[in-house]
Amino acid sequence: MDIQEYDVVVVGSGTAGLVAGLRAAELGRSVAVLEKAPKKRQGGHTRFSESFRVPSVGTDLEQYGYEFAVDDYTAADFRRDIMNQTNGKADEEMTDVLVEKAGETVEWMTASGVDWRMEPLAVGYTAARTWFDGEEYVETLTEAAESAGADFWFETEAAALRRAPTGEIDGIDARTPDGRVTFDSNAVILAAGDYGSSDEKRVRYYGRGYDEMNVRGSRYNTGEALTMAESAGANLVGQWGGAHMALIDAESPDVEGGANRVDGYQYGVILNDHGERFVDEGEDARAHTYAKFGRLIFEQPNHVAYIVLDSKTHDLVRATGPSDPVRADTFEGVLETIDCGDPVTGAETIREFNDSCDPGDFEPTTLDGNSTDGLALNKSNWAIPLDEPPYYAYAVTGGITFSFGGVKIETDGAVIDTRDKSIPGLYAAGNSTGGLFYDNYPGGTAQTNAAVYGKIAAESADEYLQS
Repeated sequence: MDIQEYDVVVVGSGTAGLVAGLRAAELGRSVAVLEKAPKKRQGGHTRFSESFRVPSVGTDLEQYGYEFAVDDYTAADFRRDIMNQTNGKADEEMTDVLVEKAGETVEWMTASGVDWRMEPLAVGYTAARTWFDGEEYVETLTEAAESAGADFWFETEAAALRRAPTGEIDGIDARTPDGRVTFDSNAVILAAGDYGSSDEKRVRYYGRGYDEMNVRGSRYNTGEALTMAESAGANLVGQWGGAHMALIDAESPDVEGGANRVDGYQYGVILNDHGERFVDEGEDARAHTYAKFGRLIFEQPNHVAYIVLDSKTHDLVRATGPSDPVRADTFEGVLETIDCGDPVTGAETIREFNDSCDPGDFEPTTLDGNSTDGLALNKSNWAIPLDEPPYYAYAVTGGITFSFGGVKIETDGAVIDTRDKSIPGLYAAGNSTGGLFYDNYPGGTAQTNAAVYGKIAAESADEYLQS
């Protein structure tokens, strides 16, 4: 059997793995990054992502070394958004470290060559986001890690963690194109992503029919590395029945379609295939609802819904999917054209919605308080009548971005076993970990989580190897 010796082995090459590999190599460690995908498909879900959520102001109210159009999104604001969107269930210590380290981590990544486009999360909302090109970003961090000395092993799947008789990690077995390879190492960082790309696991954790759900990201995030960690004693925690399931174009590819979102749905009406409303479209800002509305849509008849808008608000839509909207001068016409199963009921639903509206000033960039009155399901904000033809409709469905369950870690990235003890030499970061996201997700936070804890895991592994 082929044996390779490294100080640190990183499993996965999305943001968590790339950051961990780069940081460990910077600290002078010999590093192997194991990536199940071929080189041209490396990067996990990061390859199909586009943004970080980061504070523009630190806990000491000092600006970071980057500038945003939004200049007052503090670490405290970031923390509040995480806790609010997870209904207070997020691990508070993990959250504190994430928001406190986010700014300095982005500064470090910028110095490593990452090219950002820094602008508001959404115009008018107090939240900041850095936008990037996923493929270019993965390439940049890979080159930086290689320049620092890290070796990348592509088409190499981690198969089993090796533990010494005294309990510490002493290596990992992997499958490569040339056969089985053992990597002798006293520190392993698990950064292999989630399990949401597995048809079988989606049915297991989310229910019947979820094998039909679109996968927005990598086809390779199928969860075997988490099973490997469990076999080594790791405690699996978090919301295993929860996930980031986004509202996406109904014509999106089955897998690896990327964003394919239809933003601006909050300004219109969303109907299911029976022509009925089923969600409060104006519950909150898009960045705080799109990751949970996808699941609600997928659970509707035929896994489809229709966003209907009129000419007043259609210019506020940002659609990145493969299909174009349909247009017609009547509600029945636009719903028939989009193939709604019951356009007559749908048209009546919209008319009832219109009758329930009594708006004041429409403010698309704030929660404007324009709500309906008297409906079984009222709309909380941006409830203005659809009364200016032509009307536009988009067919949408739900697509999984990543799942919420994973291994338990301490705030230093150390993996915890089922006895609530750390496994010496084993660390984890990113979507391979659980405990941070529940029920919902503030847009852009997963990438920040992966970067912050990927860097922390590498630094903790270096300290462990010195001990």
